Amino acid sequence: MNEEDDTAQARKILANYRASIDNIDAALIHMLAERFRCTKAVGVLKAEHGLPPADPSREAQQIERLRRLAKDAQLDPDFAEKFLNFVVREVIRHHEQIAASSNGANDDAAENGATHTG
Repeated sequence: MNEEDDTAQARKILANYRASIDNIDAALIHMLAERFRCTKAVGVLKAEHGLPPADPSREAQQIERLRRLAKDAQLDPDFAEKFLNFVVREVIRHHEQIAASSNGANDDAAENGATHTG
């Protein structure tokens, strides 16, 4: 094989890796979207029942669990924790928004003399 053939082979291998990476990225986006659909439902449930947007003990359990999973998967546990913390901060932000809009709706209903029967 000459240098040109080696380079062509390397480009083919690179293209295959990149196609796999693109597929994995797409799967990650879809998984995150599904996760956020679930956490939105959690946020609504919490708001309806006056529960706080954050749950520090649950977050600590999840961090411990994900660090263990990362280690088993040969992924840097510090990276996994940073990733989870980023996701959890976004989830809490969404829960706070849901709670605020829920409180606003409850305030409007109270001002208009409506009662909540749900």
